Amino acid sequence: MPNSRQKAILRLITEQEIGTQEALRDLLTAEGFSVTQATISRDIHQLQLRKVRGRNGSKYARAAVSDAPTKLLGDVVQRVDYAMNTVVLHCHSGTAQAAAVVLDHMQLPDMVGSIAGDDTIFLLARTEEAAKSLADALSIRIWG
Repeated sequence: MPNSRQKAILRLITEQEIGTQEALRDLLTAEGFSVTQATISRDIHQLQLRKVRGRNGSKYARAAVSDAPTKLLGDVVQRVDYAMNTVVLHCHSGTAQAAAVVLDHMQLPDMVGSIAGDDTIFLLARTEEAAKSLADALSIRIWG
């Protein structure tokens, strides 16, 4: 989960085109954050920011989400449901562990962790509301 400085970075790169670490450092300093180039470099890595083409050259942006995880999930997940703060994904036999690895790597904000068996995955959410939101989001992402 991003800290307050990282949240500021995400907000700044959304609001304006920032093409260098120096420009990002200057903006963060203006907002009251004391940062070094090493800290900014680490934040860029942790937030998975990439340089993309902007209107005036390159800029930092969130890495594009690959379609591969969605395709794998669509191929193996048969049903998504939730109860209390647990989301349950029913998969084809022998595919749940691979799907759970994909879900873990997606770093979904409502998901605390996962447990996978042969054909079932349990995802733990912080609250029942978060579980419902996560189940709905996964259903939409998997099946449209």
